[in-house]
Amino acid sequence: MTKRNHPPVTGAGILAQHGVLPEPAAPASAARFPDGAHFRIEIPSVEGPEVLAAVVAEARVRGLTVNRVSQGSGAMLLTEAELAEMARIGADSGIEVSLFVGPREEWDTGRSAHAADGPTLAGQLRGARQLRYALDDILRAAEQGIRGFLIADTGLLQLAAEAQAAGQLPASIVWKVSAVLAPSNPLGFRVLEQLGGTTINVPADLTLGQIAEMRAVSGVPIDLYVETPDAMGGVVRGHEAADLVRVAAPMYVKFGLRNSRPLYPSGVHLVDEAVAIAREKVHRAAVALEWIGRSGMELVQSGPGAKGLGVPEPPA
Repeated sequence: MTKRNHPPVTGAGILAQHGVLPEPAAPASAARFPDGAHFRIEIPSVEGPEVLAAVVAEARVRGLTVNRVSQGSGAMLLTEAELAEMARIGADSGIEVSLFVGPREEWDTGRSAHAADGPTLAGQLRGARQLRYALDDILRAAEQGIRGFLIADTGLLQLAAEAQAAGQLPASIVWKVSAVLAPSNPLGFRVLEQLGGTTINVPADLTLGQIAEMRAVSGVPIDLYVETPDAMGGVVRGHEAADLVRVAAPMYVKFGLRNSRPLYPSGVHLVDEAVAIAREKVHRAAVALEWIGRSGMELVQSGPGAKGLGVPEPPA
């Protein structure tokens, strides 16, 4: 490697020569993950064992660590054998496997979620009937070793956290608050923490200043899509990953994919596309890690199986 004897040229330096100053810097976060790391990598929409295996293989080829995968179709659409296989792969790789808890209002017999103003209801649970199914969904997956769950209903979040505190669910389960519930202000963020959220997804289009406002009230890890699918606005900001992590740490850097097919609910009929999309998300993560390295900031990523991850615990 060629040794530099002079400061590197930067975009900010060139702009300063032209009298253009960058936006005021948001304060850096002093919070960290339990292992002292600033960030972790998450690949969402990993819809079953084949897709998870593809993510692990692609990460190995690219020489990067994936800390968490999440799944959006729901644990309820996987067989017990598939749940057990995902748990095994996650445990062997030190990866948290976070499965969406079903059912959800958008797939129920009611039609409110499909009205013009209905999408905000999509992830909620409809009545005590769906609450019961959701609890059974968690219990069933936990029996197979899953220790991460993605929740989109505030009532279920509180209920699940209370059941965990009462010893009715494993203490190692991580409750991930879905992007469907993403809070846009610091008080909303704090409420989700109080209800039991272990990590909280915030909107992908927040400014650095708005993220800093949330970090000022809580040290709970922030989940942030640095790229979102088109249905979530199509934000692409992986090149900003270092600045985002600096302000949001501890942060899950999460990679959706623009210009890709919606996958929910997934299955064998979509597995080839789900695998291709997941592999490209790992590629996007590799690019973002290059940007983080280029930033010159000393930002540390967690390794496999790091403390605080909901790594599966397959039954013996």
